[in-house]
Amino acid sequence: MLSLGLFLICMLVLSCLSLVSSTYRTLAQSDLQTTKHRDIVIDLGNGLKTNARLNLPVTGDGPFPGVLLVHGSGPGDMNETGDFIRIDNKTGSKIYPNTRPFFQIAEYLSERGFAVLQYDKRGVGANITILDDNVWGNNTSNDLIQDAEKALDVLIQQPEVDANHVTVIGHSEGTTIAH
Repeated sequence: MLSLGLFLICMLVLSCLSLVSSTYRTLAQSDLQTTKHRDIVIDLGNGLKTNARLNLPVTGDGPFPGVLLVHGSGPGDMNETGDFIRIDNKTGSKIYPNTRPFFQIAEYLSERGFAVLQYDKRGVGANITILDDNVWGNNTSNDLIQDAEKALDVLIQQPEVDANHVTVIGHSEGTTIAH
């Protein structure tokens, strides 16, 4: 009888411990910052500039291997946003679309020790907004290649980036630009 009672008490204690540890594990992970970023402006030449973001691991000082993300066809912001960011009328907070592949790729790679540079296409801003119809409407493949080369130069010049270990990842049309 004593062994059954002792067994039941041990089971109760173990179940309470597992409940407590899973609660703390969940709470700790939600507040854990895994990446950091720095906003950068890239000079594309001829008076044109575009916004960029350098994503970095939160741990370590680098230099980290670098990754440049190059857009696909069409207007592309640095996140390759697939829909529009909306504003919640009640709270005023931003509601991001589910499809932001470059944002997700940059976060994933930065969490794993890479410095990742994303940039807006020329003439395009956040939330795939056309900032300048003339610039966006008249860009050529050569312009996009030149922009990617300038973005690559900016990435390599960052003190947190190991210039000897840099990769270019292109999406759709970006694969032809990245070659």
